[in-house]
Amino acid sequence: MTTKEKVKREKQLRQMEVRLADDAVEQDKMIVEGYAVRFNDPAVLWTDEFGNEYKEIIARGALDGADLSDVPFKYNHSNETMIMARTRNNTLQLTIDEFGLFIRAELADTSTGRDLYTLIKRGDIDKMSFAFTVLEDTYDRDARTRTINKIDKLFDVAAVDFPAYESTSISARSFFELEREKEEALERDAESKRQLDIQQREKLKLKLKLGGLEHE
Repeated sequence: MTTKEKVKREKQLRQMEVRLADDAVEQDKMIVEGYAVRFNDPAVLWTDEFGNEYKEIIARGALDGADLSDVPFKYNHSNETMIMARTRNNTLQLTIDEFGLFIRAELADTSTGRDLYTLIKRGDIDKMSFAFTVLEDTYDRDARTRTINKIDKLFDVAAVDFPAYESTSISARSFFELEREKEEALERDAESKRQLDIQQREKLKLKLKLGGLEHE
């Protein structure tokens, strides 16, 4: 497996918004909802020391064929905290529409579930993050934008205290630095070829000049 393939296969985190469902109160259930993924919506993942922004777009169709078979709703992506909801028992519902991946979760009626619902209701927690791996992507060097064309697996969605900017930045740097290294290697190859062409032209000129002198 190449370094780039390893980076693509690493679990990555992105942040979106989470809110109470409009019908949660009337149903007397702890239901939260929001878009875990927004298609074709550029997100700035990393800004380098020169102020250049590196962006990412999740293409419409990126979830086609992705493994969404067993996705839990967690708190801070933690394996130490009990799961709040899950697709396997239909307490977490995932809907792919023209805008992205919409999630609707009925939080478990546990102390942790009630605490989380209260914090979301008060606005203390209003972000969520989703964890996934990449199957196919492309990179526009001029726009410094990565497009994720295919997501391999969605591991979980989670309500979070703080969006995973640091984790996101780390994975972004890994990807973009690989692309930068590739670009620099291509530039070095192009320069080597240019220098070789110059040398060959100079040799040809010298041969032609020597040939002309011999005929004189």
